[in-house]
Amino acid sequence: VFTGKANCPYYAKAEILADYLQANLPDFRVHKITQHPDKWEQWLHEICEMNGWEHRQSPIVWRELLDRGGKGLLLGGVNDFLEYAQHYYGITSAMLSEEMLDIAEENLQAHIEIEKEEEESKSLIKPLEIWITSASASIGYQLIPLLANGEVFGMTTEISIHLLDTDQFKDVLCGIVMEAEDMAFPLLHSISEHTEIDEAFIQADIIIVLDDVLLNHEVQSLENYIREVSEICQVYAPLIEKNAKSGVRVISSGKTFVNLKAMMIITYGQSIKPENVIAVATSWESAAKAMLARKLNMSAAGVKDVIVWGNITGCNYIDLSHAKLHGYDCAIWGPANFQRPLLNMIYDSKWIHSEFLFAQSSLSSRVCHCVGMLPAHAVATVLRYWYHGSPPEEIVSVGVLTKGQFCIPEGIVFSMPVRFQNGNWEVMTELEINETTQEILGHLAHELIQEKLIALKEIKEMHPYGADK
Repeated sequence: VFTGKANCPYYAKAEILADYLQANLPDFRVHKITQHPDKWEQWLHEICEMNGWEHRQSPIVWRELLDRGGKGLLLGGVNDFLEYAQHYYGITSAMLSEEMLDIAEENLQAHIEIEKEEEESKSLIKPLEIWITSASASIGYQLIPLLANGEVFGMTTEISIHLLDTDQFKDVLCGIVMEAEDMAFPLLHSISEHTEIDEAFIQADIIIVLDDVLLNHEVQSLENYIREVSEICQVYAPLIEKNAKSGVRVISSGKTFVNLKAMMIITYGQSIKPENVIAVATSWESAAKAMLARKLNMSAAGVKDVIVWGNITGCNYIDLSHAKLHGYDCAIWGPANFQRPLLNMIYDSKWIHSEFLFAQSSLSSRVCHCVGMLPAHAVATVLRYWYHGSPPEEIVSVGVLTKGQFCIPEGIVFSMPVRFQNGNWEVMTELEINETTQEILGHLAHELIQEKLIALKEIKEMHPYGADK
């Protein structure tokens, strides 16, 4: 192993002799490490300290039996290597000083060019910048491995994760960062913690909003909770406009006021594209599918197209009218893509209209009291669909800003069926809904309108002169 300053003439002399020996001896191998002159002293100190060597000049030469392992054997400097070559192989170097200086200058220029190419290569790597708010929450902890393992964005896309929370959770964030670094995900370019709100969302491609409020209706009123959510979004939205990329995608998740958070970010961040702000309803879909699968004694993966309408973490409606079963063990068999209407397979209509609908309160309990795996998986699934498309003909429920679809009033974030294609989503307006469902949607919209009106009232009270703007 030959190491030296790139502009060292003695390193050049030893290098040329080593190249000659490697070219003419069958089992002689050379490994060269060239250091920039500015970095040489520090590097030499560290390598000598690590191996217990004493050496102060360029170059430094040692032997390593790579196929056997063990500690390297120090040979010394250029004179020591010349004596070694003379003693073992009867070969030495007669290079003149002028030649040594010329080669040393060439080495330095080549080293500078290589460093420049490496820096340019690194600059071409532009990882996706992902910010997670309230990142100390269990959802954030469970979400990191799902984002970093390559299944969400693809096995060629590197990501940088930024964990944002208040200063009281700094130690928790530091622990999460260390653990993620120790897992050595190949696609995790970097992970960092942030407690300064002013630096939030810098160059963000994706923002995952996990902020929740602790609900205790005996202590606080609904208006107070809505005010709290509104104040959080009033801080986030201008920072997103200021610091994030223009096409930033914002995902609202968590256990409380998911629709309202998305609505307020759109309201306060008027330059944020409304179609780039969505609320995740996949946790409810998954929990409902699991309950139906238990009833039918089948795998939950075979239950498709369950729709979650309305206020995801409030009053919502689990619609089974379009739900289908794949791989259900019944009297009729078909190819792999063969499907049956779910309602035709559940003959116990009483269970559907009483226990299942009544069980939505238990579904709410399961979703809201989970430790983090379910909502983390939901966020990861929606992100994967957003970037790579959802399965063809399959329904995904997402809270989006309404534009009058299904006769739902405009201007609220309402969970409805969508499909993801080519990096975008579209509402599946071709789906037919019956009068009963239409009536239910009207009631659900009323709750979200009331939340929005309360939030806007709070805005007007806090900013009486700027509320209209």
